[in-house]
Amino acid sequence: MMTEQLAPGRMPTGQRAYAIGDVHGCSDMLADMHRLIEADLLARPCADATLIHLGDYIDRGPDSAGVITRVTRRRPAIPTVNLMGNHEELFLAAFDGERGAAELWTQNGGVPTLASWGVPPRTKPRDWQNFIPAAQVAQLRSLALHHTIGGYVFVHAGIRPGVPLAEQTPHDLRWIRKPFLEHDGKLDYVVVHGHTVERTPIIRPNRIGIDTGAVLGGPLTCVVLQDDRLGIIQV
Repeated sequence: MMTEQLAPGRMPTGQRAYAIGDVHGCSDMLADMHRLIEADLLARPCADATLIHLGDYIDRGPDSAGVITRVTRRRPAIPTVNLMGNHEELFLAAFDGERGAAELWTQNGGVPTLASWGVPPRTKPRDWQNFIPAAQVAQLRSLALHHTIGGYVFVHAGIRPGVPLAEQTPHDLRWIRKPFLEHDGKLDYVVVHGHTVERTPIIRPNRIGIDTGAVLGGPLTCVVLQDDRLGIIQV
């Protein structure tokens, strides 16, 4: 059962958001989460709901290819926004042949991702394209940087305090930690983010952190936002 509490921000009247944290190749957990969201929508219908995946679909876990398929199939059958995480950025740099990027990516969890695509061990990066579906690469390239609804902005990592949203750099949106996490002051939006692993969801006046380390043995977390309330669903 989902427990609700007062949220640090407010959603527009009649709208609901489901935001899912870092999946990292845990396709079965994501499938279970989608089923729980579908059940919640059946139990509490909402005509204007949005599902937001916060990025880091790939790496470390066993089925990154399956996660990409699930994310891009738009399940549950509601409008869906897919954001880019730093691990998608690392993969695309490696796939595009940027100098040193293949080694950096594979050292940061890319080996299981290659295996999920059926890439044989020791395959040269220039030959990855023979195994990785071009459609999935195109889907990763098309991922958004951020999404706003009402008083919330959804991003992978966070935002740089004091910088307007329109001027935030892609690097900060996908990678920032300390300057954002340690900022106690008010921001233009309440930021819903993943990227930084915590044992439990973090709810602060200026941010909601929902990377609870699914690939490290923790749960996969979804925050549900409606009006001035929030709920947490976990797998």
